[in-house]
Amino acid sequence: MNHRPPLFRPALTTLALVLSCALPAHANERESLESLRQTTRALIDALVEQGVLSRDKADALIRSAQEKARLAANEAGATSPATSASGKPVLRVPYVPDSVRAQLRDEVKDEIVAQARAERWGVPSAPSWVNNIKIDGDIRLRHQQDSASSDNTSALTYVAAEIQNANGITRMPEFTKYAENALGVQPLTDTSEDRSRQRVRLRLGLTAKVTDEVGVGLRLATGSATDRVSTNQTLGQNFNKYQLFVDRAFVRLDPAEWVSIQGGRIPNPWFGTEMTWNENLNFEGFAATFRQPAAEEAFAPFLTLGYFPLREATPPARNSRSLWGAQLGANLALDSRTRVKLGLAYYSYNNLEGRSDPNYAIVGSSVPVGVNYGGYEYPSGLRQRGNTLFETNPLLSGSLDTDPVWGLAYRFKPLVLTASAEFTHFSPFNILATAEYANNTAFSASDFRRRANPAFYNNVDPGGSREGYQFKLAVGATEVRDFQDWQVAFSYRHVGSDAVLDAFTDSDLGLGGTNVRGYTLGFTYGLYRNTTLGMKYLAAENINSTINSNFPDASYKVNSLQVDLNVRF
Repeated sequence: MNHRPPLFRPALTTLALVLSCALPAHANERESLESLRQTTRALIDALVEQGVLSRDKADALIRSAQEKARLAANEAGATSPATSASGKPVLRVPYVPDSVRAQLRDEVKDEIVAQARAERWGVPSAPSWVNNIKIDGDIRLRHQQDSASSDNTSALTYVAAEIQNANGITRMPEFTKYAENALGVQPLTDTSEDRSRQRVRLRLGLTAKVTDEVGVGLRLATGSATDRVSTNQTLGQNFNKYQLFVDRAFVRLDPAEWVSIQGGRIPNPWFGTEMTWNENLNFEGFAATFRQPAAEEAFAPFLTLGYFPLREATPPARNSRSLWGAQLGANLALDSRTRVKLGLAYYSYNNLEGRSDPNYAIVGSSVPVGVNYGGYEYPSGLRQRGNTLFETNPLLSGSLDTDPVWGLAYRFKPLVLTASAEFTHFSPFNILATAEYANNTAFSASDFRRRANPAFYNNVDPGGSREGYQFKLAVGATEVRDFQDWQVAFSYRHVGSDAVLDAFTDSDLGLGGTNVRGYTLGFTYGLYRNTTLGMKYLAAENINSTINSNFPDASYKVNSLQVDLNVRF
């Protein structure tokens, strides 16, 4: 089987060199141009004979060159060409510097090689499905330093608040864990502890185009089976091997130019920021996007609808949980250098809110529980931190204590407005701006009291806040891909405790979740093609009390430094 690689690459190089001399600056221009034309024609014929080019492609290439030459002559105003004393036309060829010819040669070579790779010239025996599969991925190495403030409220205070049942409300339940021994009650966490980690992230994806209307996608990633918002793997596991998880597995249908439908474990279908949706989050369910077919239109509206099951109704769950969403937006091309995108979304979480759980009884010295006990829990494997939580199993003073089961104090139906703009007026760098505002329309203290145990929470206001906002400004390359590309970015976020669900939001600022305000300053530089070095500094503190109204001054502050080496392939 003859794949012809020895001839193919030198032939392309020779063709590029010949074309780079297309504008010679010598006296005998006419003979030089005729020689160039014949040489180029002979080279193209040789490529056809060797099977690198088909005759149809070769003829199309020649016709294209002739048409471009004709148009160039017309644009130059060649309506009445100059003639010599004998009446023959005078051919004038301008001088082209060596640097320009070298640039033309490189551009032509790159263009031809790229086309050859895309169309697999010289590999006629390759099966057709090879062109329908794309494999990509990235590897990121990260050093992360988290520095907690020494003034943070102590873990002992969180434990005391939980033991005393001081209205059974908190926004950081992970700090309420404790053990009892001869020394008394001992917290199991430390709120002022610093942490230094080295981490790695691997993502490997595959997409396949089955037909023009049907495609499938698969991606594997490092991380944890119980952490949906992080694909990091922390080093220091005694050289144990890492696990790879199915991060995406979906089918995509494009039955028409104006609609796309996805199902399975799909990429994030929503236009938004990390304040609402973590960048590592993928969705389980179904989404459909309807859009303006012509991408070049100055106004291109879109509509996205989605349904995502969160939990099926099996014990101890009483009801299934789900997320519904709708987003209406548009892409706007205000001019050739200004592009704007807007989106207004409404998300509805169903049956996620907590309720007092009476499915237990105190008998003697034990607390037996029923089969459905814990069905209203907001579990630790789902939540991050920041949302207002209450004990769904509160025990009155003097009763036996049980491990707390935490439920969400509020329902979540956030309305989210997102806008972004790209300005390319300031070559060689661009300006990118993004802003987002969220308002939880279901935020209601009276609704909380209807669901909570009236004997315990009847006069309790859980507190919290329903609004959040973020803005970000970036200067430099739109996307850092090539050598010496760079981008500087600054963002500020103020997201109230119950503006959005903390389970799916950013996991970096303030170590993740809501009830946080702070800024992020980052710089990314292109070391090589698809290889970047980045540095990010994050400073954050809480907004509302991290415990409850009985502890109004409870606080948590943490600053983080992240240094990333990222390689994409």
